[in-house]
Parts: sequence; structure tokens; C-alpha cells
Amino acid sequence: MSQSPSKRAAELRDLLEQANRAYYTDAAPVMSDKQYDSLMAELIELEAKHPALADDASPTRRVGGAPVDGFETVVHAVSMLSIDNTYSLGHDNNSGLLDWHERMLKAAGGADTGLFVKTAPVLVADAKIDGIAMSLRYESGRLIRAITRGDGVKGDDVTNNIKTIRSVPLLLKGEGVPDVLEVRGEVFFPLEQFQRVNAEREAAGEELYLNPRNAAAGTLKNLDPAVVAARRLGFVAHGRGEISDDGFAESHSGLLDRLVDLGFSINRPRAHSADIGEIVAAIEAFGKAKDRQPYAVDGVVVRVDSFALQERLGQTSKSPRWIVAYKYPAERKTTVLLRVEHQVGKTGKITPRAVMEGVVLGGTTVKHATLHNYGRVRDASTNPEDPGAARTDIRIGDTVMIEKAGEVIPYVAGVVLEKRPRGAEKVAAPARCPECGGPVEVDPPGSDGTALETVRVCVNPECPAQVREKLIWFAGRKQMDIEGMGEKTVDLLRTHAGIPLNTFADVFRLKDHAQAMLTLDGMGERKVEILLQGIEEAKTRGLAKLIGSMGIRHLGDSTARSLARLYPDLDALLAASEEDLRPKTLSKDEARKRGLPEDPKERTETGLGRDTAPAVHGYLHSAPARRTFAELRELGVDTTSHEYKAASSRAKGAADASGPFAGKTVVITGTLESYEREPLSRLLESLGAKMSGSVSSRTSLLIAGESAGSKLAKATGLGVEVWDEAQLLASLAKLGIKPGA
Repeated sequence: MSQSPSKRAAELRDLLEQANRAYYTDAAPVMSDKQYDSLMAELIELEAKHPALADDASPTRRVGGAPVDGFETVVHAVSMLSIDNTYSLGHDNNSGLLDWHERMLKAAGGADTGLFVKTAPVLVADAKIDGIAMSLRYESGRLIRAITRGDGVKGDDVTNNIKTIRSVPLLLKGEGVPDVLEVRGEVFFPLEQFQRVNAEREAAGEELYLNPRNAAAGTLKNLDPAVVAARRLGFVAHGRGEISDDGFAESHSGLLDRLVDLGFSINRPRAHSADIGEIVAAIEAFGKAKDRQPYAVDGVVVRVDSFALQERLGQTSKSPRWIVAYKYPAERKTTVLLRVEHQVGKTGKITPRAVMEGVVLGGTTVKHATLHNYGRVRDASTNPEDPGAARTDIRIGDTVMIEKAGEVIPYVAGVVLEKRPRGAEKVAAPARCPECGGPVEVDPPGSDGTALETVRVCVNPECPAQVREKLIWFAGRKQMDIEGMGEKTVDLLRTHAGIPLNTFADVFRLKDHAQAMLTLDGMGERKVEILLQGIEEAKTRGLAKLIGSMGIRHLGDSTARSLARLYPDLDALLAASEEDLRPKTLSKDEARKRGLPEDPKERTETGLGRDTAPAVHGYLHSAPARRTFAELRELGVDTTSHEYKAASSRAKGAADASGPFAGKTVVITGTLESYEREPLSRLLESLGAKMSGSVSSRTSLLIAGESAGSKLAKATGLGVEVWDEAQLLASLAKLGIKPGA
């Protein structure tokens, strides 16, 4: 390469951005995906070798950086108001499109202020993408911040994630770029990519995303930009926020032209006319073409073109008067239900899935549809929109009505009762997990008919449908803390046919497969050594960590510690009856003996509720759980309670309700130099504190470290006592406790 690194980097960046613009803005690709990827790889390598070439506006920022801890809330410079919707093109109880048009005309001509309109104003109609509203702020041409709509006044800063979207310019080039330019638009999941991701999730045994909009929203909230980059989201500009140059554009159509010049993708208006009849005709015509768009469309936005008239028309408390969104009705067809399958998702949720005679809906043949949950399947209430149909009450052989949620995912909207065949078979919800035969939990519990079931879950953490996610959770830092066993390692190990990794016990058998692990890409000798050492250390975590890491429904970290303080080991816990696991209020004397607070609201034995105790007890005594516990003990996993010993020593050591933490509800927030949050929580619990994750009027003490946020503000407002780290350390020192002890 004869060029200097800086010149070559500049050339590569220019080529890649030209390719992005050609593909997304001009719809005229200038290179293949292979060529693009090759240039990107070269630029990544060049920037890695020459760190001084780093630039936040480089296309390499689109591949995703390091995961973030969370999203900052930012106030919008100009509020992002919601838009009124209409579902009728004519007059409809003062809510149709023509009703909006008449109100707008009346408001536009209400007074002589120099903007009085003697003729109808020009309107613009463009497609309404079913996505996530976003505000992009550019300063001196550089993308500074990307903020979600949020509540309209403030939203989340998702800049790192937005930078991964190739249709979002990172650097604006050309003449007339304002010092400040806020571009409003929609982040969406292209249908081709949405279907690709759903196919990957289905192959992995994960629950499918119901529609592109929800999937896009979930993607934007992912803390790992690399995951966002892999989803390949899109962005279309359609509006403005703060602009420092008043002369940048005088109308919506003019704004779109300027944005295209700067490299943004837009939706070209479907109509640009002062004749409302032409607007209606364009909406009707687009309704026939919307299913052929590369993204989900749920309507058409109609707005006044002139910015000056928009300002004149103003807004109500909820939305602007100069804009309205027409929503298309969902397409609906009927077909026959052949059978119902029972699918188990990664969280254990069991979902009924309809298998039907094929019917063409939205341009595709539909044979399967979600039935959501078994409560809906059994719901015999009448559909208010169609008195001749049930809301669901689905039976085999029924004629069912099919719609598409978000124009993409089909679902059963109801049943045509008059076509029900004689002897139609009711759909039976599985009493055991269809994947593993394990126990299931139903919410709401019981079957007395007073409440419809909403959730049916397999509570076996080692169910094959859930095993990958459970293994990743089990090995996590806040669970069994197995160093070297992150998500990528779990996936890598599970791809090797000779390394079984399907149960918690298999984790502790990995030492028997050390040689096989060394043959895997990225699993060198040192990495395998670290992993096996982490597994050996995990054997010593004790009862609370073990049961709190297994993903048992209703049995999280704090509840597991609560149980471990009451039972000396796993055998004692398994010997407890269901009634024993239910919450009890102890006498003051018994509370003192156990080192618990004397306040009757606080001195309860367990964190299990009356509805959750049966579920936990049911799992602990299930065949899969018994087998798992037996295997773990055989492999040398410690099942004794470390917390029980601490509780016993407190009771013997006269630390009852007399120390500075005994009986207090304590919350920790911010970052402490001397302690990690979890070890500190365990220490304070051993001193009689009740730890909580949220501040309320019952909070006794807030320990605030660096970067303490909303919890500190709330505690101050409630008058809760607040300690900094120095006060904490001084108090512990009086008890003879030093950091690290």
C-alpha cells in the first residue's frame, strides 16, 4: 500500500459512506456486500494498528463496541409529541380524516395574522412505518446523540446502538449544514432481517418475536451494541427537532429534500396536494401496495406542508393540530383449525400454536398462528365486534379468523361459532411439560373459572427447551461465578458432539473433556485451565448460591439466602413441608434467637408467598430436581448453608438487635471503592440488616457510593438516613470489620 495510513483510512471511510448512501438513500448499490465487508475489514485492521486514526464518525463504529452499563435519560431540546390517529377516511363521529381536515381549515383561517389562508393549504401524505421514534442530534455535522421518544419530554440516550445502523449518517457533508440539526425519524426492523432473526431464534429453540416493532424496541434497549449491529436495523428520516438555521427549510417537503442531500433515507410522499380528495385517493391506493414494502407499514401520516402554518396551528396538550395518522384496518380471513401444538420457549413458557389449512394473508400463505395462552383458548366471551363469534374458545375443527399483528405475525383473532362442527374437541392444556415431562406452573393458579389463565410455565430448569439460557445464567458472575464460562463459551462447548453440556451437573463434568476442549477454536490451554479452575471454585459456593442460580421460578438470590438462613443444608430444606416454606411471623423471643428484627412487619422466616411456596416446593420435590441434586452432590458440589452458620453465630454472639444494622432495611446505590455490592449485602445481612433493591418509606438507611442516582434523590426526598462510604467503613470498624475481612 503506497498511501500513508491516514490517507488510506480517509479513502476507505469515504468509500464505505458512499456505499451506504448509494444503497440506502439512492437505492442504487455501487458494490457487493462482499466488497463492502472487505473494505470494512481493512479499515478495522488499519485503525487497530494506528490508534491515532480513531474517529467517532468512522464507519467502523457501526460494527458495535463494548457493552454499556445502562442508558442515560436525556431531555429533548424540542418535545416529541404523539400524533392523533384516525381509522376512517371520511366523517366518523368527529374522528375521521375529513373531520380533522375541517377542524384544521377552521383553525388556519381563524384570525388575520398575516398567515390567514383563503385557499386550502397544501398537505403531504407519506407512509407511516411501524417502528420506534428517534431523535438524532448533529452538532457541526457530527452525530452527537440519539435519543428515544420516551415520554415525549425525555428519552434514553441510545447513541452507541444507533451508530450501528448503516442508514444513519455519522458525519454530514455538503454545504449549508446547520451548527445544530435534530433529525426526527423512525428506527425499524426491515422485514427481510426480521424474518432472518426469527428463523435463527426458531432454530435455537427461542421464542419468536411477535412483530418487527417490538423486536426493534427490544433491540435498541440491548446493552451490547454488537448485538444491535447483528440485527441490521434501518432508519428513515421524516421530521425535525431543533435546527439552529431558521432558513434550512420552509416546509416538510423542502426538509425532506435537504435531508436527502445530506445522506438520509426518507419515504417519498405518496401525495402532495391541497385537495383532500387526492390525499384520500393516495391513501386508498397505497393500501393495496403497503404489503410489498420492505418494512411494516400501519398507516399514512397526513400533515400541513408549510412550517409557518404548522406554527400558526399549534398544538393541543397531547398532539399537534397540523398532523394526523390514518391507520389501516388489519386484514382478516377465515380458515379451519386442524390441530394445536404446544411450544416451550427459552423461559419455560408454554404457548399454544395453531396449525391450520393454508390461507393467503398479506401476500403470504399462513398455516400457523400463535394462540397466545391457554386462557384465551378457553375464553368463551362474545367478541364485541362480531356478536356471531366468540373472542376465542377455540376447538379443533373450528373456523377461525386470522389477522396479522403488525402486518407480519399471524394470530387467531376469534372463532366463527355458527360454523363449529358437532363434537368439536376442546384444546387441552398440557398438565406436564411437552418437552421434558416436568411440572408446570399456572398463573393465575387454580382452575375455578374465576380468572383466565395467562401463563403456563415449565418449572424444570433443566428442560431441554431452556437449557442454553439456564446454563449461561447459572455460570454468571452474580450466580455461581464461573470464570471463563460466558455465553460464547457455552455456545462453543455445546457445538462439540463429544462434550455433553445439557445439565447443571454436566458443567462439573467438563474436566473429563479437557482434551476435547483444547481442540476447539479459541479454547487454548490457558483458557481451559481458567475455566476448570472456575468450575472447581464454584463447587464451594454453598446452598444459597446453588439454588439461587438454577433459575427456579420464584426463587431468586435474596429468597435463596432467606431459605439458607433457615435450613443448615439441602437435606433439611428438602425435608421441609410446603407449609414450612410459607411465610410465618415469629415471636419476639424466636426472632431474637435467630438474629431477626423484632418488628412484626419484618420478622418473617422466608421470602416465599402463599402462592409461590407450592411452586417452589413442587420443583424441589420433582423427579428432575431430585436427580439434579443427587448428581451435583456426587460431583462434590457443596450443598450446606453458609448463611445458616452466620445466623447461628449471630444468635449465640449477642448481636441481636443491638448493632447499627440490626433490624434496618438497607439499600445500596452507586459504586463503592472498598466493597462489591453483593459481598457487602451478605455482610450487612449477617449483621442483622434486611437488604432491599428499592427505596421506599420503609427504608431505614441508604448507603450511597460514587455516581449515586435516582435512589439517592428519592431517599433525600423521603428523609431517609444516608451514609457515604466513609461513614459505612467507620461503622464497620467499630465492629472490628475491615474491608476484605
